[in-house]
Amino acid sequence: MPVQINRARTRRGFTLLEVLVALVIVGTALGASLRAIGSLTQNSTDLRVAMMATWSAENRLTQIRLAREWPPLGQRGFDCPQGDLLLRCEEDIVVTPNPAFRRVQVTVVDTAGRKVLTLSQVVPNAI
Repeated sequence: MPVQINRARTRRGFTLLEVLVALVIVGTALGASLRAIGSLTQNSTDLRVAMMATWSAENRLTQIRLAREWPPLGQRGFDCPQGDLLLRCEEDIVVTPNPAFRRVQVTVVDTAGRKVLTLSQVVPNAI
């Protein structure tokens, strides 16, 4: 007697349900990858802005130090671009407990008005 093979058991391939489950898994993995790449890109941009803001603030504080400037008390703002990045520096000079020194605080803000960085320095009276 010949052995009869069940045709349903010999068919190869995946069912529709298995294919859909695989697509959901691959889609979820790709979505997570895209989110991670977007996050890395945003972090890179933020680090670049922070570095450029640091350079702007340090430039102003170094200028005061090298010129032996005795800055007047008060606040002032000025543009301090770095490369293609438009930044604004806000300088605040205040008294200290010792009248021979003043504290200079430079705050850098971006084009959206968000505070990126604040650096401070104590300046001696060079006179």
